[in-house]
Amino acid sequence: ANVKNRQPLSEIYIKTDRAVSDYHREIVEDELNVKAAHFVADVSEFSSYSFKPQLRTVGPKYGKFLGKIKDALANVDGNAAMAELDASGVLKFDFDGEAVELTKDDLLIDVTQKEGFFCTSDRGVTVALNVTLTPELIEEGYVRELISKIQTMRKDADFAVTDHINVALEGSDKIAAVYERNRGAIDKAVLAEPGDAAGGVSKEWDVNGEAVTITVKRIG
Repeated sequence: ANVKNRQPLSEIYIKTDRAVSDYHREIVEDELNVKAAHFVADVSEFSSYSFKPQLRTVGPKYGKFLGKIKDALANVDGNAAMAELDASGVLKFDFDGEAVELTKDDLLIDVTQKEGFFCTSDRGVTVALNVTLTPELIEEGYVRELISKIQTMRKDADFAVTDHINVALEGSDKIAAVYERNRGAIDKAVLAEPGDAAGGVSKEWDVNGEAVTITVKRIG
């Protein structure tokens, strides 16, 4: 979905018929940086599938039924057909008393996704990720990016992990405002204290599209 892992998201739905403990659910939420992971038996409301014949393979096998195959595929229940494909490996039809079996190699499959969600399936597992970004999630994404950039600068400057620092930001009023609103959490994460960072190490960064110059200076 082209969303950075450091950008928090609100929720993910994971199709499974297995019971998942709170312990493992919390691991998923932490690793994927989502606020809530839902393990459900059905995710069909988030996506559907459409099918067309792969002419390269279907033509030689069932050329005389090609028109009927196109019509049949255009009218199937997309989610039900995909479930059948995942379960048995084939879609079965009967045309004029003759059996037609189509595998995934015989099909061109498109996914239609519910607005605001990104869905994908692999080896029988389907997930639906809510990629709608609220102002609160966007701000939290900025905070995580700032922490990451400052920690990178600490490492590049060869600061000890216990060194306290001063931090200054220039170039983006938006990022400066985010820093001020979240200063307690950011400073705690990077061991920053209020003070003048003049004379420190500076670097320009792109923080989720915002150009920012960050300066860090070791205290003492």
